[in-house]
Amino acid sequence: MLLIAALLIFATGCAHSYLGERYILMRLFKRDGLPKLFGGTAFTAGTLRFAWHITTVAWWAFALLLFFASRGPLSSAMVLQVIAGAAVASAALPLFFTKGKHLSWVVFLLIAALVFLSVGR
Repeated sequence: MLLIAALLIFATGCAHSYLGERYILMRLFKRDGLPKLFGGTAFTAGTLRFAWHITTVAWWAFALLLFFASRGPLSSAMVLQVIAGAAVASAALPLFFTKGKHLSWVVFLLIAALVFLSVGR
């Protein structure tokens, strides 16, 4: 049951990102009136894009936890490693989509480092 749940939440994340890009974000970005931050609309579009896709990162982390749980008991180290990995992926999104201008990437990398460092304790 957990494996099926993991597959469903993983697929939901895929659908969320793909369909959101195709039917919501792309249409939104073609409209006039997007706020101009940091001199243009690129930062605004990048922020909206990474904020949309970060949901998928979280769902994929949940799917991974469900997958591991389907194979046996979860250790705290496994849970922490998945959380740290999700934090790294979450940092990559604003770095890529806003070229590092949205500083949430700093916080996500700090979270990842702190969690990774706590795993061995």
